[in-house]
Amino acid sequence: METTVDTSRIVQFARLDDLLALSRANSLWPLTFGLACCAIEMMAAGGPRFDLSRFGAEVFRPSPRQADLMIVAGTINKKMAPAVKTLYDQMLEPKWVIAMGNCAISGGPFVFPGQYAVVEGVDKLFPVDVYVPGCPPRPEALIEGILTLEQKLTGKRRWPVVKPPP
Repeated sequence: METTVDTSRIVQFARLDDLLALSRANSLWPLTFGLACCAIEMMAAGGPRFDLSRFGAEVFRPSPRQADLMIVAGTINKKMAPAVKTLYDQMLEPKWVIAMGNCAISGGPFVFPGQYAVVEGVDKLFPVDVYVPGCPPRPEALIEGILTLEQKLTGKRRWPVVKPPP
């Protein structure tokens, strides 16, 4: 009895850039960096109910040199801005930023133009890859933002839209 082996299922070829993008997208290491109430929702996303680890972003790092994703969750005051910029500069390339919440996106709902104490958006300090709106955004919104970043890195959507747990 003669058996044939379908080699098309054993070996697959890919470009190195595609493999690197896939591995980066599936192992994002966020920096533990919360500035206000959005940080509580970020911690909830990493907890067992929302289980951020199933998407490959569970290892919150305490050092910017070990992280490749900065989730800015909350208001940045002008006094705090140099420290935030320093942390961003200490992260190794490639690095990405998610602005989580209205305060990180535009300075917050109560900031008037020309506010003297609040930075009106983290994109004034460094580039932002994904914006997650809300005040504060729910953990599902943060997970959706991480999946959007993964889609930007790989060029395709791996998971369906995240729905809230029952």
